[in-house]
Amino acid sequence: MVWHLARRKKADHRLLSFFALGIVVVFLVLAAQYESFVDPVIILLSVPLAMLGALLSQWLRHLDNDVFCQIGLVMLVGLASKNAILIVEFANHLRAQGKSVEDAVREACAIRFRPILMTSLAFVFGILPLVFATGAGAHSRQSLGTAVCGGMVLSTVLSLYIVPVIYVVVKRLAGGRVKPHGEEYDLAAVGHDGAPGATETGEVVAVSDSGVEIAKTSDK
Repeated sequence: MVWHLARRKKADHRLLSFFALGIVVVFLVLAAQYESFVDPVIILLSVPLAMLGALLSQWLRHLDNDVFCQIGLVMLVGLASKNAILIVEFANHLRAQGKSVEDAVREACAIRFRPILMTSLAFVFGILPLVFATGAGAHSRQSLGTAVCGGMVLSTVLSLYIVPVIYVVVKRLAGGRVKPHGEEYDLAAVGHDGAPGATETGEVVAVSDSGVEIAKTSDK
């Protein structure tokens, strides 16, 4: 009995290490993709929503947090990030056009609502055979399917509300910046009424309805 508990404890620690490694790998890939450490933080902060849904669904079905459930939790790191990526990516494009943080993320959620819903529903319906599996090995398949399905359902619903809030808060704390044509300009120098402001490089930045307008000043 003692040997069995020690072996299970060792397996739990190993899966915890895999879970942490999965988060680190996803963070590094996203950081390389976005060339920023801010956007990956926003995306990964949506992962706890999926974890909550997975564990809640396991509890409702009276299933244990076994090794199959923990494998599902590792899978949810990437699956839950998908919805946040769709919102963050499109919001960044809108901000590059000169929109405010709030307007950009609000419009991104509205436009990306259908793709998020379609991809999530397709995955949930595809995983249902595991949720209601029968026959030999049914318990392991039910545990994996329930964790992944519950995590995706709750993550899909809550991410449409939580991710925009996280996006606004983190972007405000990081100091809102936009990237028109691959360059960064601090919008703090621009007045809220659209009045032009000067950047550190001597360029004049103004925000209009059509986007960010940049005019380089003369060196004379």
